[in-house]
Amino acid sequence: MTLAGRRQLSAVVCLAHRAGKDSEAVLGSLGLLGELLLLSSVVFLLGVACGCPEECRCQTSLNSVDCSHQGLAEIPPDLPPQTLTLHLQDNQIHQLPASAFRSVPQLTTLNLGNNSLSLLAPGAFHGLQHLRVLNLTQNSLHSLESGLFHSLPQLRELDVSSNNISHLPASLGERWENLTLFAVQQNQLQQLDRVLLESMSSVKRLFLKDNLWKCNCHLLGLKLWLEKFIYKGGVMDSVICASPDTWKGKDLLKIPHELYQPCLSPSPDLESWQGQLLGPAPGAVLRPPESHSVKEQDQSECELKPKPRPTNLRRALVTVIIAGVLSGILCLMMLVATIYGCTYAAITAHCREAPLAQTLEPAKTEGKDLLDSPPA
Repeated sequence: MTLAGRRQLSAVVCLAHRAGKDSEAVLGSLGLLGELLLLSSVVFLLGVACGCPEECRCQTSLNSVDCSHQGLAEIPPDLPPQTLTLHLQDNQIHQLPASAFRSVPQLTTLNLGNNSLSLLAPGAFHGLQHLRVLNLTQNSLHSLESGLFHSLPQLRELDVSSNNISHLPASLGERWENLTLFAVQQNQLQQLDRVLLESMSSVKRLFLKDNLWKCNCHLLGLKLWLEKFIYKGGVMDSVICASPDTWKGKDLLKIPHELYQPCLSPSPDLESWQGQLLGPAPGAVLRPPESHSVKEQDQSECELKPKPRPTNLRRALVTVIIAGVLSGILCLMMLVATIYGCTYAAITAHCREAPLAQTLEPAKTEGKDLLDSPPA
């Protein structure tokens, strides 16, 4: 083979070797492209399965979903199931149906402030076993049903301030051992059952300001509980009386206990009850029911009166002790006076008997001499 032929053959071999390397590179790049396409498809599928609603902003790293200021009328149905914090404030949500948050069972913080909520279904928060913070401020709630929060055993903060709530039941949740904050300021409350507060054994912050508190005998239980709460280190704002006029604008905790008189518990009319069982007596005149007047009388008697009454047990005991001491002192003084009088009388009598005996002895001697002398 000539030199030129050899050169042509080596050139062909080099081209073939280069082509082989290029083909391997192409195949490698195709494999990398396939992996990227597979990964992107997986990410796409995950985004479809656990996607963020269009009207919300999601932070995957924090498991937080922000749907505030969107004009929503209901809870978005396609929330990511791993959501821990959900912001729904500043919308137009009017009601919560039963199990409204079943798609986010891991939720720990829920903000529903500044909506138009007026109806909460009994099982609205069912399934939220891990919820710790619930914000229902600035809504249109008129009352809270008993057992509404029974499915929230881990709840720590409950804020229902700035609503129109006029009544709270004696029970809102079972064993609220973890609740540390309870806020009901700026509502229409006139009374608050002490049993409800006693169910919150761990509460540390309590906000009750700006309500229509009626400072009568029915609020005495709340007063006693609040005094004990503050003594144990609890933090609260104030309970300012809105009625009656005697205590309007006064702090409940600064009203003396003596100004409260016991409430008359409502009881059925004994005479009417006996009349229903035995029938009206002959010649008896039936009287119309006077329940309304009795209620008014009970309410009038229940009002606070600025007249102190010695109902304080401590003061009564002090009074008894002082009276006993004074009586003892008086008896002792009388005994001393008696002893002194008796002693003085004895000494006086003894002093009078001594001179009399001295005068009688010479008289007896002279009489004896006269008798002994013979007659002349």
